[in-house]
Amino acid sequence: MEAPLLNFKGEEVGKVSLRDDVFGCKPRPAFLHEAVTAILANRRTWSAHTKTRDEVSGGGKKPWKQKHTGRARAGSSRSPLWRHGGVTFGPRAGKVRAELPRQKSRLALAQALSARLKEGRVTFVDSLACEDGRTKTAAGMLKSLGCPDKTILVLDRPDEMLKRACRNIPGVAVVLPGDLNAYAALNCRKLVMTKAALEALLGRWN
Repeated sequence: MEAPLLNFKGEEVGKVSLRDDVFGCKPRPAFLHEAVTAILANRRTWSAHTKTRDEVSGGGKKPWKQKHTGRARAGSSRSPLWRHGGVTFGPRAGKVRAELPRQKSRLALAQALSARLKEGRVTFVDSLACEDGRTKTAAGMLKSLGCPDKTILVLDRPDEMLKRACRNIPGVAVVLPGDLNAYAALNCRKLVMTKAALEALLGRWN
């Protein structure tokens, strides 16, 4: 499988070879839903936290004796049935992460890349650079490549000048191959990848 290789001006300068097991597999919606759900669950911040009866301060003394009072038995004033007591089945911070095996994560990314390529939303370029670090220069380069408002640029190594030039453009993100996952590939409208980044990305399947 081959795809056209463009320069930063949007002109075709050659071809790139793509692996069929990465860019040619058949997407499975149920499998991609499972992977994306796990990724989003791990991105959530579980800030809400309630205390159980053991964690509420006080309540060590038995409110009244066990029998012969005419009242119900009570062992602590911090019971969830009491005011100022603990909370039963409340939200708890530090929820267990939804672990996604590495093989399933790679397969989900391959299916997402295959779906994006079939839709014509993946572009391969020989290089991406912005020497002056200006937003105007980066915006002109993205316009030449036909990038919409929600684009991910995949580089093989960090480029601070390009990252600085793109940070003021809404919806544009600069990532490395190791940071690319199925959710990011499906959530963007355009995926621009350099030839070196493609080789680094395929190294995850070697």
